[in-house]
Amino acid sequence: MATLMKRYHPPGTPPGTLTRPERTKPTPPRIVLFDYDAHRLDELEDATPAQCAEARGRPSTTWIHVSGHPEVERLRELGAALGLHPLALEDVSNTGQRPKCERFDSQLFVIVSLPVTASGTIRTEQVSLFLIDNLLISFHDGTSDAFEPVRKRLRDSIGNLRTRKSDALLYALLDLVIDHGFPVLEQLGEKIEALESEILHSATRGNLNTLHRLKRGLLTLRRMLWPQREVLNSLLSEQQTLISAPTKIYLRDCYDHTIQIMDLLETYRDMTSSMLDVYLSSVSNRLNETMRVLTVISTIFLPVTAIAGIYGMNFAWQPELKWDYGYFFALGLMVVSAVLPYWYFKRRGWL
Repeated sequence: MATLMKRYHPPGTPPGTLTRPERTKPTPPRIVLFDYDAHRLDELEDATPAQCAEARGRPSTTWIHVSGHPEVERLRELGAALGLHPLALEDVSNTGQRPKCERFDSQLFVIVSLPVTASGTIRTEQVSLFLIDNLLISFHDGTSDAFEPVRKRLRDSIGNLRTRKSDALLYALLDLVIDHGFPVLEQLGEKIEALESEILHSATRGNLNTLHRLKRGLLTLRRMLWPQREVLNSLLSEQQTLISAPTKIYLRDCYDHTIQIMDLLETYRDMTSSMLDVYLSSVSNRLNETMRVLTVISTIFLPVTAIAGIYGMNFAWQPELKWDYGYFFALGLMVVSAVLPYWYFKRRGWL
C-alpha cells in the first residue's frame, strides 16, 4: 500500500543523516520569506539561505516557507543557516512521518499531515514547522500552495495576525492544515452516500472495488490524522513556554476541530463496514431471488416434461395414439398442468 509507506534510511544509518530516498525525486525548492509587524510587510520570493539567516535576528516576526523537495545539500545549508536540529532535519527529509511535537533546545518542532485528494485518491502531505522565538519556518513537501490563504491574510492585514508573534502564525498554519480535513471528509461522505444507494439498488463488482478504495482512504486518513490530537495536546501543555497563553486559547479551538474530524472518520468507517455487510446481503438476496425464479420455472415445466415423456414412449399399446384428438388432448393437458402451478404460485406471492 503505497499510501501508507513511510520513507526511511537503511538500517544502521547514523541519526541525523540527510539522504534523499530513491523513491523521492528532488525538486527545486521555493523559499518565500515574510517579515512583518503591525505597520509593514516585506515579502521576498526565492530567498537564499543567507537572506533567511539575516532575517532571523530581527525584532519583527519572520516566516520562512519552503515548498517542494529540496536537495540534501540545499536542505543542509538551510538548516545550518537557521540553526535547525539535525534530527528534525532528518524528519523533514524523510517525509511520511507520524505527526508529532518535539522540543529541541530553544526551538519547537511540529509535524502535521495535510490531507488532499488527487484524481479521486486520498493522500496526506507532510508539513514540518519550526518555532524559534520570532521566527517560524515551514516545510511542505506537496505540489499545491496550501498556505496562500494565510499569506493573503498577512498581505491584506486581515484579523490580528500582523499584530501578534510567531506563535500566532503557528496556530494559523495548524488551523489551516487541520481544517483541510473537513472538505476531504465531505467529499468522502458524498461518495459513501452515493455508493450506499447504489448497493441497496443493485450491488455490482464495481461497487465492491469502490468500497475498498474508500476504506483504504479512510485508513490512510485515520493513520495520519489521529496523532494530531496528541500534537495539539502537547502544544497546550504548560511546559510549552514558546506559545503564549492567548494563543493556547485558539489552539483549544483547533483541538476541538481534530475531535470533530476523528468523530467523522469513525462514523464513516462504521458506515463503510456496514456497507460491506449490506453488499454481501444484497448479493446473497439476488442469488436467492435468481434461484427462486429458476425453481418456480422448473416446477411449472416439470409436469409438462412428464406428460411429454409419457406420450413419447414407444410402446405398442397406447390408446391415445389411435385417437383423432389425442394430439390436442396432450397439448391441452400440458397447458393445464403449466397454468395451474403458475396460478398457485402467483396467488401465494412467489412470483
